[in-house]
Amino acid sequence: MKRLLTATALLLATTGLARAEGVLNLYNWGNYTSPELLAKFEAETGIKVTVTDYDSNDVALAKIEAGGHGFDLVVPSANYVPIWVEKGLIQQLDLARLPNHANIAPEWRDVSWDPGRAHTIPWQWGSTGVAVNTSVYTGNINTSAIFLEVPEELKGKINVVPEMNDIVNLAVMYAGGEPCSEDTAVLQKARDLLLAAKPDWISMDYGATERLSNNDWAASVNWNGSTMRARLANPPVAYGYPQEGYPLFMDSVALLSDAQNVDAAYKFLDFIMVPENAAMISAFARYANGIAGSEPFMPEDMKTAPEVVIPAEFAAAGVFLPTCTGKSQEYITAIWTELQK
Repeated sequence: MKRLLTATALLLATTGLARAEGVLNLYNWGNYTSPELLAKFEAETGIKVTVTDYDSNDVALAKIEAGGHGFDLVVPSANYVPIWVEKGLIQQLDLARLPNHANIAPEWRDVSWDPGRAHTIPWQWGSTGVAVNTSVYTGNINTSAIFLEVPEELKGKINVVPEMNDIVNLAVMYAGGEPCSEDTAVLQKARDLLLAAKPDWISMDYGATERLSNNDWAASVNWNGSTMRARLANPPVAYGYPQEGYPLFMDSVALLSDAQNVDAAYKFLDFIMVPENAAMISAFARYANGIAGSEPFMPEDMKTAPEVVIPAEFAAAGVFLPTCTGKSQEYITAIWTELQK
């Protein structure tokens, strides 16, 4: 996930992006794509990459489903990949065209959401927790109570990122349930917690890196890499791992079924699996990647960063969100719809 809306989005005022040799159109989370990586890729291949930003999995999915988008590559989160596959929106990769596929770290080669890595290439992975300015609040930050039972010091000063599955499932886990639960008692408790807490939030928005850095917000539900960037700009900012349970994510790059610039897309996919290049992705957005051998190229401050290296006492509480389906997704959507009112 991780991932913030920025002004770097480049939207073209045409019905589709141009098809041309030396062009690639990437649809990615905002503030998540290294400019240095793109410059290196263009210098090595002559291919110009246009990046268009989105701010949530649901926005990206809806845009591609609508058609006429002109994008070649997209970067969905793990729990959304099966949805993209089922809908026929992304195509199976020709691994013969990806000699660097063997560089994917063993633990990321055969994942539940994409067996055998048939459809996606790792981009970055991390967690969803809470970021807190410890000069404002000095209590325990390793709990979802930070946003569900807001401490007095943080009332009116805490933001909640509007990523439906992350937020509702954080509340479900705080209420004692499992992600994608169909237990109506647990879901009712999660709903009640969210609705009761909302008046104590300042906003439901993206942009946490900047606003935590500038002290506009004292806390936010946030992603770990974004929080590290905020801490580097504003040292009192700290990242909390909710002990009741918190989501892990991996965002991966997929080739769209109606991609126009397929050859350029394969070159880019193979390029990002070079260890040094994967490290450039991480160095920019401050999340771990899934490419073996990238560690020596990573920034030194990431190798021990508390936002990147999950403390042992909280490791077991992290869980990759499954793809919520059926009744579970209906309940989550209903809770979210009510929360937006």
